[in-house]
Amino acid sequence: MTQHTRRLMLLDTASLYFRAYFGVPESVKAPDGTPVNAVRGLLEFITRLVQDHRPDDLVACMDADWRPQWRVDLIPSYKAHRVAEEVPAGPDVEETPDTLSPQVPVIEDVLDALGIARVGVPAYEADDVIGTYTARAAGPVDIITGDRDLFQLVDDARGVRVLYPLKGVGSLQVTDEALLREKYGVDGPGYADLALLRGDPSDGLPGVPGIGEKTAAKLLDAFGDLAGIMAAVDDPAARLTPSQRKRLDEARPYLAVAPKVVRVADDVPLPDVEVALPREPRDPAALDELARRWGLGGPLGRLLSTLQG
Repeated sequence: MTQHTRRLMLLDTASLYFRAYFGVPESVKAPDGTPVNAVRGLLEFITRLVQDHRPDDLVACMDADWRPQWRVDLIPSYKAHRVAEEVPAGPDVEETPDTLSPQVPVIEDVLDALGIARVGVPAYEADDVIGTYTARAAGPVDIITGDRDLFQLVDDARGVRVLYPLKGVGSLQVTDEALLREKYGVDGPGYADLALLRGDPSDGLPGVPGIGEKTAAKLLDAFGDLAGIMAAVDDPAARLTPSQRKRLDEARPYLAVAPKVVRVADDVPLPDVEVALPREPRDPAALDELARRWGLGGPLGRLLSTLQG
């Protein structure tokens, strides 16, 4: 009898609860009047994802550090514009809507009571946790994220794809190598090089001035990868325009450090946790109390019946 290959689903949890927060009206409140739109929206997302994709294993990957110092040391502008202004000395705090911040601990408590694995590792972002689980996976992997950075992990040969929400999670773009080639002209690993060349204002990555997405894709097509492009800069016979050669040459200090910042880590020290999708809640009493306190009966009931299904 052939052994079933386990399908792993990795949630970029913050990306999903931000989407839930903006997708579900803030008028959705707990009995005490506290908004719980992100909590309820995320639970509905997970229910839909489990129904539609039937993973064997599921990990809610968390940002233990949304702006790791080792990335900032390499590129000081990294996510700098997202730092909340009023924070005194101490770790940077990400600017988050006032009514979202208090919902995050509730999300964590609910996931823990359900028994859904929740993993964040100090000094790493959720992307790095996702990258490491993906690198270690023996079977197919579905990564659920609204962050295009993770397109770099797409690998048809290993069954790694990114399910990118276009609207809620009912409409997901199944991102495989064919889609990357069609939309961006690159494969998975090539997407990281594309991203660092064109830059990404949302992450504070400057990119190479004058090299946009289309030019970056053409350069990668011509020279293979970033190392090939930089070899071409040093080769007078290589077919680069004078302005491309000059811009890439001037960007050397940035291009020397950008790959480490942009590429997700795949060697994060992951904790030993049970990742199998739970059939029954780990702590039914705690879950009942959370459902009562935060008015989560409907979404939790639907999720529990899906997990048991």
